[in-house]
Amino acid sequence: MDFNEGDSADTTHIEDRRGSGGMRGGMLGAGAGGLGIVGVIIAILSSLAGGGGAGGVSGGGGLGEILSGLTQAEAAPSAPATPIGSSCEGATSTTDNATFITCVTNNVQLFWRDLFTEAGEVYEPANLVLFSGSTQSGCGPASADTGPFYCPPDGKVYIDLDFFGELESRFGAKGGDFAQAYVVAHEYGHHLQAVLGIEQQMRQLQQKYPSKANEYSVRLELQADCFAGVWGNHAYAAGKVASSEIDQALDAAAAVGDDRIQKAATGRVNPESFTHGTSAQRKKWFKVGFDSGDTDKCDTFNSSI
Repeated sequence: MDFNEGDSADTTHIEDRRGSGGMRGGMLGAGAGGLGIVGVIIAILSSLAGGGGAGGVSGGGGLGEILSGLTQAEAAPSAPATPIGSSCEGATSTTDNATFITCVTNNVQLFWRDLFTEAGEVYEPANLVLFSGSTQSGCGPASADTGPFYCPPDGKVYIDLDFFGELESRFGAKGGDFAQAYVVAHEYGHHLQAVLGIEQQMRQLQQKYPSKANEYSVRLELQADCFAGVWGNHAYAAGKVASSEIDQALDAAAAVGDDRIQKAATGRVNPESFTHGTSAQRKKWFKVGFDSGDTDKCDTFNSSI
């Protein structure tokens, strides 16, 4: 991704908690939504060991069950955080990760703000919390184990920047600027769902039809992928994303598919436990949003997924 002088690393909606330490492990409440990759693997392994619990981390909840077996321990001392720069120009995921993620966050939120303004509505921005190791969220103590997530109770996105290294080393994603931007845009897709009331309606459906709870969670996650694609379409049209980078986002989406994660963790796949969608589904819905640039195409609840 290319940022220029006109892009500011505005930290108005950034909470930089890196280096503040905190409590590792613990339990994250069921209100969180996001990638939760490491949490998914923990759940799978726990289930195989007879620990029971949920089938994965999702925007539809279950994190509390997934992480309830983890023991709490004192956090290791954290290194001082690198200050976030004031300019986006030249910032990349490898040279200045915190500034880069801040710039992506600002770009994503400005896009949704402008879209809401055009529709005569008001977009309420969500703070991005950068943390290292662990921190406290409105959904409970959050650790790096959960991966990036959005917490509806406090309306904030939480990211430990070390996750992006895990995305490449543990889950085989190719990485790159746009891969990281996809992750950020996906989490803000969850904020959009909360602002629009979609997330609340999904939870009501889960309570009314508990046997379909995982399916509704998958549909919520795929819609967040589609919303991320809609923003990606805008970023590409604005010249901030090169055509060669699109595959980075598609590869990252595939890397966090339920089937791929389960296969890597256990050597087998259990579709009934899916909560985020398969690699193919996640790539498909990001591309639906990217190709169309139209949020109306992101109705995963009334479409074949």
